[in-house]
Amino acid sequence: MRPPLIVAIDGPAGSGKTTLARRLAADLALDFLDTGLLYRAVADRLIQAGLPLDDVAAAARAASEVGADDLKSPRLRDEAVSQGASKVAAIPQVRQALLGFQRGFGSSGRGAVLVGRDIGTVVRPDARCKIYVTASLEERARRRCKELQARGVPTIYERVLEDLRQRDARDRSRAIAPLVPAHDAFVIDTTKQDVDAAFAIARAHVIGAT
Repeated sequence: MRPPLIVAIDGPAGSGKTTLARRLAADLALDFLDTGLLYRAVADRLIQAGLPLDDVAAAARAASEVGADDLKSPRLRDEAVSQGASKVAAIPQVRQALLGFQRGFGSSGRGAVLVGRDIGTVVRPDARCKIYVTASLEERARRRCKELQARGVPTIYERVLEDLRQRDARDRSRAIAPLVPAHDAFVIDTTKQDVDAAFAIARAHVIGAT
């Protein structure tokens, strides 16, 4: 009997990786985990408690207490929480505290699609299929602006562009689990691909790899 199918999907903010991962999970009847929500949940706990995001002990404690119910909070989509998630994700103790939850997800049943920034390199390097989704910084900023505007959030493109540039720098330069493609990841550049085209490419790759 074959082990559960684990599909690891990584990539920078705004690349379209989460939309792609969620659609793949639904199509393949696999469980789905947006691991970025775990870091958002940690940031949200700190913000709600009035604690600084760089308080290592508090952040590690919050990470150890995060559970599935925390991932349902509508506050996780707030911009302050989004920015905070990138900051707490750079704390090694936070990443370590969340590792067990992520590695255990999808280990039974048919399997799961996990999306994040270090799934194929750290969380599930044993994943049967690894995909790295990317897009140009400018295109990712355009998408982010459109998303925020749809939610009624006042948005300035140049500010969003700079925020993404800083987030990329944090994600790629952190000492623990930096954002890099796994050496055996299949890379999809969505800069000029719409959602349907990117999904077709990803699905064909997963089916071929399994």
